[in-house]
Amino acid sequence: MVFVLDTNKRPLAPCHEAVARKLLKQGKAAIYKRYPFTIILKEIVDNFRPKTPYRLKIDHGSKHTGLAILRGQEVVWLGQLDHRTDIKERMDKRRAFRRARRNRKTRYRKPRFLNRRRKDGWLPPSLESRVQNIQTWVNRLKKLCPIGYISYENTKFDTQLMRNPEISGIEYQQGTLQGYEVREYLLEKFGRKCCYCGKENVPLEVEHIIPK
Repeated sequence: MVFVLDTNKRPLAPCHEAVARKLLKQGKAAIYKRYPFTIILKEIVDNFRPKTPYRLKIDHGSKHTGLAILRGQEVVWLGQLDHRTDIKERMDKRRAFRRARRNRKTRYRKPRFLNRRRKDGWLPPSLESRVQNIQTWVNRLKKLCPIGYISYENTKFDTQLMRNPEISGIEYQQGTLQGYEVREYLLEKFGRKCCYCGKENVPLEVEHIIPK
């Protein structure tokens, strides 16, 4: 589908690619944006007035976020948002450069990192980037499509319940290590054999194989 704007850059109902090509060929519309592909009408057309508001659905993830625009049960537009995964690494590198610079130029200055208070609503930079990335694209799509509703999927998975459907109450605190010490538990888990070479009746420490 192709997004459509009226002469005042207000969003109208999206149209099919064939309709957009016809309007462009007849000179009744012009290309407004390449991605997502959007046309702007040169004259007022009543056929594109939205009859029902559209719904934007968001399925967020740590690396990718799915976006979908629906008209009723029909999917009009799909998109995938790729988040940055290098923020932590880049901030560590920036911190190293900053510390080296301050050690050279302000060697005797008192440290100030212990008297700084975080603002209310503070988020880690990687999470803040994801939130702002989603907000940016929601605002962009609202300018291109008459979105009336936004649905945000925020689910939590109970992995213990998936393994044991009858678990309840205090059983959540009784994991696989209950009644064991860690070393004894690991010996039982691997059948008192080396998990690398399968040897038995040898002193099994944390690591009995010395790497080269």
